[in-house]
This record gives sequence, C-alpha cells and structure tokens, in this order.
Amino acid sequence: MALSNLALFGGAFFTPVLVGKITHTIGWEWSFYLVAIFAGALLPLVFFFVPETAFNRPANQYLETLQDGASNRPTEDQHFPTTNLISDKGHPDTSNPTSFEKHDYEAKTHTASPESIRPQPRITFAQSLLPFNGRKSNANFFKLALRPFPLFLHPAVLWACLIQGTLIGWTVMIGVVLAAIFLGPPLWFNEVQTGYMYIGPFVGAVVGFIISGFLADWSTKLMIKRNKGIYEPEFRIVLVAVQLVFGCVGLYGFGVTAQNVERYGWFLPDMFFAFEVAGMVMGAVSSALYIVDAHRTFLSPFYSRG
Repeated sequence: MALSNLALFGGAFFTPVLVGKITHTIGWEWSFYLVAIFAGALLPLVFFFVPETAFNRPANQYLETLQDGASNRPTEDQHFPTTNLISDKGHPDTSNPTSFEKHDYEAKTHTASPESIRPQPRITFAQSLLPFNGRKSNANFFKLALRPFPLFLHPAVLWACLIQGTLIGWTVMIGVVLAAIFLGPPLWFNEVQTGYMYIGPFVGAVVGFIISGFLADWSTKLMIKRNKGIYEPEFRIVLVAVQLVFGCVGLYGFGVTAQNVERYGWFLPDMFFAFEVAGMVMGAVSSALYIVDAHRTFLSPFYSRG
C-alpha cells in the first residue's frame, strides 16, 4: 500500500522537476507534446500486456464471513473475525485452530461443492484482448454505477476521505501558489529553479513511504501484543497520529516561511513542503489499509469514488 502511494505521489512531484527544465529549454508546448508521445507509445503496451484481472470469487471463499450464524454471502457490515494470533509467550498460538482455520475447514467440508472450488479454465491470450469479456457481478448495472455516492455517508468512508482529502487539498494549494511566490520578487526564480523546488516534496513522498511501510506493520504488531493477541482493523489508524505531526509541522512551517522568503530563503519553505507531503502519504496509507482490512466488501466502489 505504501509503495502504491509512493508511485502516485512521488511521480506527481518528480514530474515538475523535469517540466521546469523542458519549459525553459524547448518551450512549454513540449510538455504536452511529450505527454502525447509517451501516452501513444504506452497505449499498445497496455492493450496487449495489461489484461483484465477482475475475478468473480465464489461466496464460500470469503472466509471471514463463514462464521457461526453468518451467511455464506458477504455483506457490507461484516468485518474480519477477531483471531487469537499470538500466545501469552509472544509466539503464534498453534494449540487451537484460529477462526480462519476453523471456518476454512468447515467451508471445505460442509459448504463448498466440487463445482464451486473447481478452478476456472485459463483464457487464451487472444481472449484476453477482447474489449468485453462478460460482467463480473450479477448486481444491477445502475446500482453499481451509483453505489460510490451513498458510501460518502458511511462513517468509515467519510473519515478516510477527510484523512486523505484534507492534506491532498493543501498540497494542491501549495503547488498553485509556489510559482507565484518564487517566480516574482524578491527571489525572481526562473522556470528551472521553480521546478527544482519540487525536489523537496518528492523527498517527502519517499520519506513518507519509508515511515509508513515501517510503522504500519510495526504499530499493528505492537497493538496486537497489547491486545492479548487479538487483531482489530482499527489498529491501522494509529499511523494517523504520525500524520498529524508531519502534516501540521509542514503546513504551519510553510505558511510562516513562505510569507517572508526574503528572510527565510527558499530552503525552509521547501523543507516544510516535504513534511506536509510526507504526512499526506501517511494519511493515505493509513486510511486505505483500514478500509481494506475492515470493509473489504465495498473496496471497488470505495476506490472508484475518486
């Protein structure tokens, strides 16, 4: 999850470094020409080598829903079962089967039929190139198309949108005013120098990726131990505390230093911009991990809402 966010945000902040040099050297038009050239070159690669990966999973493979009294079809309100993963000595408890193992066994012996667990035949390369290879859901098409909008009323989705969207919005605003601050007086930056100002947020995205990748799993394991070996999806929210520190330091620091660049120079605003971007990456990772762990049944409409 951290790597996917780094690919998204890191690429977004490294591109202006190149665009500034391109604009200054061969003109701003070539920024768009190069986009068209690369998009045209990648289009056939995407068509031939990026097949459809959607898979209509049998209901009995949703092991977290195969609990006592639960139906075999997942619902939006069901969560992962709390599972005793760690013994009192800090090692995995293998004396009794976990809830996953128990219900996996029950599903295979009582609910799964040979037809439902039989692997589907692999499609050929030519079949993977078809523009349409059938629907992946039996739900009403219009219901699926409109499903992302009511999700904004879901508390978890609303929280995730606010956690991600707040700092993303501030990042966009800083990007808008950055050129106005440094292209004019008193520093009089040119296009290349202004583009180089995005090295800071790119470094911030990398730092946010490293910290998120380390803390996301470390904090979860720590919370599991403190919770007597029981995992809860809410443990993923702990990373938001680190986001709060980095995000606030970055926003307030950039505001103070950017309003008086004659005194503070260019380095401090760029450094605080990096702090803000690092916090943005942490928030995106934390909220996405929580939704994946706690509400996987509406992952598709959640990620399509943007």
